[in-house]
Amino acid sequence: MRCCLLLLLMYGQLSIAQAQPRTDTLLKNLLDREASPALRHILQYPDSFRYQLIYTQIDRDARNRPHFKSYYLEVDSKKYFNPASTVKLPIALLALEKMHELQVPGLRRNTPMLTDSAWQGQVTVHTDSSAADLLPSVEHYIKKIFLVSDNDAYNRLYEFVGQQTIHEKLWAKGYKDVRIVRRFMPLTEEENRHTNPVRFVDNGKLVYEQPAAYSSLTFDFSREVKLGQAYLDKNDRLIFTPMDFTKHNNLPLVDLQQLLQSVLFPASVPVSQRFDISEDDYRFLYRYMSQYPSETLWPKYDTAEYYDSYTKFFFFKAGKKSIPPYIRVFNKAGWSYGFLTDAAYIVDFKHEVEFMLTGNIYVNRDGVLNDNKYEYEEEGHPFFREVGEIIYRYELERRRKHRPDLQNFRINYKE
Repeated sequence: MRCCLLLLLMYGQLSIAQAQPRTDTLLKNLLDREASPALRHILQYPDSFRYQLIYTQIDRDARNRPHFKSYYLEVDSKKYFNPASTVKLPIALLALEKMHELQVPGLRRNTPMLTDSAWQGQVTVHTDSSAADLLPSVEHYIKKIFLVSDNDAYNRLYEFVGQQTIHEKLWAKGYKDVRIVRRFMPLTEEENRHTNPVRFVDNGKLVYEQPAAYSSLTFDFSREVKLGQAYLDKNDRLIFTPMDFTKHNNLPLVDLQQLLQSVLFPASVPVSQRFDISEDDYRFLYRYMSQYPSETLWPKYDTAEYYDSYTKFFFFKAGKKSIPPYIRVFNKAGWSYGFLTDAAYIVDFKHEVEFMLTGNIYVNRDGVLNDNKYEYEEEGHPFFREVGEIIYRYELERRRKHRPDLQNFRINYKE
């Protein structure tokens, strides 16, 4: 009997330990030591700000192969945050993978993609005024996803890949907790299961036709997620109960970091986790994950609104600061419902420094959700900027046994 009680106690303690957020001393002490009063205030209240951080050091060996060591602060896959536009990263990768796996003659990234409609709530898209040829394509949609986090581009690729395929592919790659069940449109759960018929046409000739699809998957919504004190409903009525995120998209921070690493350093993850895309696809992704809106003509953006650091949170976003020419950030950011998230690989070619930072924060003082009143500028962006600056300074001083050869990430953005 005593043995059984001891075993129950041990299992109970293990369960409690596993439920604790993961925090590493190095990252915690570094931020505590360098933080300004404003950052220290945020760090003191992890439950209120719901922040999580992953700092990944990269060390090259004598053959320039990267080796990764991640440090965590308050990281907990069960601590929900709304992933917002970060879900566009896996959707872009899956769209390229689908193009590669179809193996249809004449079907390429830039083949015009015409979206039709076959169910309520669906939209028809046959033109794109931001493209040089005025035609939509997988390639142009992905450009817009990374340059300015375009929502319509994500919606079209979500429809091309299909809700069921999205999850079958990601789950097979080991991302069991990822759930991407919503377009960024006011649609019901059932409407999001239905995805549009799509045609690829080149010079008036049909290259590939995909019928409408329906997702019959069963999702686990058993873990209830409710946040805030009140929210505005679709009719702008104030509802005095927490907002229900149980059936929203879900992308844990650890998975987001791994997705970014898998595309930038595919050889560093198991073959089963890699995306089946071509070397040219990788080069294409690297270009637009790091390019600025001011560096592209198609699409062409108003740089007063879409400034260079528009989607680059770590060290630059606050104050719309310019990014030094010798630094590039390969990333995907997102913001919604008071949550800010960014997964970034940061390269300093001048000082031969590289590292990854993935993090999120929740800023919503009044506790009301869906009212577009969040402290992004006052607290969210400064949090990312200062954390990024602290880690960057640390990386500048950190000794490396081998100097990294970063040529793989040097890109001529004028081509």
